Amino acid sequence: MIMTLTRDFRETIKARADRDDAFRSALLSEALDLLLSGNLDDGKAVLRDYINATIGFENLAARVGTPAKSLMRMFSAKGNPRADNLFNVIVHLQRAGGIRVSVEVTEEAA
Repeated sequence: MIMTLTRDFRETIKARADRDDAFRSALLSEALDLLLSGNLDDGKAVLRDYINATIGFENLAARVGTPAKSLMRMFSAKGNPRADNLFNVIVHLQRAGGIRVSVEVTEEAA
């Protein structure tokens, strides 16, 4: 169950992301881990928080060439981003944040 975030919570996340590089990276990492594990709703929610706390939807829209409202819909609870749109966003979030995301393959314990 996803809870609607209050303005104070969003501002708290943004303030922390502004001052803490490790937090910002961990937020993006958590979003991608959730998406890759199949938890799309929570992954989109955390990715939306990351976008709001860092680059913002208007700035991201200009970079990816997709209207901000479309991006917001894509990452809403009912949104269903296509893979090409999702990966395009991830590429631009990495560039904007000056970070590089990598995937590590590990075997699960039996």
